[in-house]
Amino acid sequence: MPIAVNLKPQPLVDDACWHRLRRLFGSRCLVCRERAHGEQDLCAACLAALPWAGAACARCAIPLPAGDGPCGACLRRAPPLDAVHAAFIYGFPVDRLLLRFKFHHDLAAGALLARCMAARCAGLPRPDALVAVPLHGSRLRRRGYDQTLELARPLARRLELPLRRDLLRRTRATSAQSELTAAARRRNVRRAFEAGSQHPVPAHVVLIDDVMTTGATLHAAAIALRRAGVARVDAWVCARVP
Repeated sequence: MPIAVNLKPQPLVDDACWHRLRRLFGSRCLVCRERAHGEQDLCAACLAALPWAGAACARCAIPLPAGDGPCGACLRRAPPLDAVHAAFIYGFPVDRLLLRFKFHHDLAAGALLARCMAARCAGLPRPDALVAVPLHGSRLRRRGYDQTLELARPLARRLELPLRRDLLRRTRATSAQSELTAAARRRNVRRAFEAGSQHPVPAHVVLIDDVMTTGATLHAAAIALRRAGVARVDAWVCARVP
C-alpha cells in the first residue's frame, strides 16, 4: 500500500537549505533540463512560454476576448462559485509540469506551480480560509499523495492564510473525470462532498484545485460548503482548460 506522504509534515522544497544548494551548484529547467534562469527553476525559453491567463470570465475563468465580466453560460445559469481565478491556461509547459506533479510525485514541479499561483493570487480579495479539494481515501491510498493539498500548503504559507483541512470531505469514490463527458462529470460528482466542522465555519472560503475543465468538481464542492453555511465560495486554480 502506498504511503500517503502528505498526510504528515513534509520538508519544504524551497527552504533555506535548498536555496543554498541551488546557488552553489546551479539548477536545471524542470521542463527541458537546460540551465535554469535565476531561481525560477525554468530556463529563459520555458519561462517566456508560460501561458499566463489573461482576460477571462469572472465566474468561471474561461478565456474571453476582453474584459472580466461573466460569459454567456454564466449569465444564463449562475454557477455556485462567486469567482474563479486561474494562474494559467492549460498548455505548454504547464501541462507537462502538472502531469508530472500529479502522477509522478514531482514535488519540485508542484512547488514551482504553487509559487506562480501565489504571485498571481496575492492581490485578490483575501478569504477567511483556503480549502484544498480533497481526494477520496481510496484514490489517496493508490496515488500516495494529494496533489491539490501540495499546492494549497505552500500557497497558504506564502499568502499567510489559514488552510482548513477539516472543512470539506470527499465521501464517495468517483470515476476519473477526464474519462467522462461534461454531463457525466456533473452526475459523477453530485453529492460527492460533505462539509462542516466542529469549529466555526468561515464566511468566505477559497477552494484550491490544480486544473479546471468543466468546473463540475469545484461546483459540487462549493454546493457542499454553501450547505454548511459558507456565504461566499471562490476558487483559485493552477490552470484552466479553455
